[in-house]
Amino acid sequence: MSHRRIGFWAVLGVLSAQGAIPAQAATSAQAATGVQIAFNWKAEPEFGGFYAAEIGELFKRQGLKVDLVEGGAGTPVVQMIASGKFAYGIVEGDEIIISQDRGSDVIALFAVYQTSPQGVMIRESRNLNSLKEVFESPGVLALNSGSTGAVYMKHKYPTSKAQIVPYLGGIGNFLHDETYAQQCYVTSEPLAAAAKGVKAKSFLFSESGFHPYITILATRRSYLDQHPEEVKKLVAAVKEGWQAYLKNPEPANIVMNRLNPSMDRKTFQSIAELQKPYVLTAESKKHGLGWMDAKRWQELTDQLLEIKLIRSKKEATSYFLNP
Repeated sequence: MSHRRIGFWAVLGVLSAQGAIPAQAATSAQAATGVQIAFNWKAEPEFGGFYAAEIGELFKRQGLKVDLVEGGAGTPVVQMIASGKFAYGIVEGDEIIISQDRGSDVIALFAVYQTSPQGVMIRESRNLNSLKEVFESPGVLALNSGSTGAVYMKHKYPTSKAQIVPYLGGIGNFLHDETYAQQCYVTSEPLAAAAKGVKAKSFLFSESGFHPYITILATRRSYLDQHPEEVKKLVAAVKEGWQAYLKNPEPANIVMNRLNPSMDRKTFQSIAELQKPYVLTAESKKHGLGWMDAKRWQELTDQLLEIKLIRSKKEATSYFLNP
């Protein structure tokens, strides 16, 4: 799907008329043309806290006007932040490290997912019990060749007996081939398969040692230095938005469903519930939502060096700033 802008503010106007959100929130949203946050995918629960912050006027309370911009497959958000096209965007931890290795000053501000839901799903009937067994068993394994996680997994399991092919999206092949395995978000594609009557079993990349933070709010360090109060206020609003979404996702789900009708309301609700353990971990409960650990960043840097996706490493603290 190509990068595109959706009529988010028009949707807010419709919801306001229906009494789903305060009229003041709709007025504020329609006027929002200042700060933009670029998403790397369509409106889905992984962005729920950002929409909750808008609906609840949490950006406005911080004195900010924020425009949420949807993306799609292949949207180069990290490059758009690095070039200054967007002040803020949603990226993944490995993208930040690779971008800095190529000369940018992109930096992480808030990590939504403490545990990445990226992994591989297989048919439950295959009775495999680990990602290692998936790689070492005959069958087809579809992986996104552009995914750092997939590159690392192929490096970790070099004697794979599985036939590795490109993952092109969707679950069509998975539904019709008993031996077909594919890359997935464990909070998404397995649900879609179950809805079609096929039981899936999932294995996280993190279980095999690849454990980046993802759905990260990022900016440029130079922008942070120039606008420290704006960044502080934005992060505070995002944190409060995620607290609100985790408590009650329904208002934001209504907005996102209207922006992304390809996903039904029941699925929005199911994913919102399934993703909670990936957002609310022992670390985030102890330190607060969005918090990041330097050791995790250092480990990821070492892994990217190991698979030769970066040329050198920096101190882990150069990649992030905790909320």
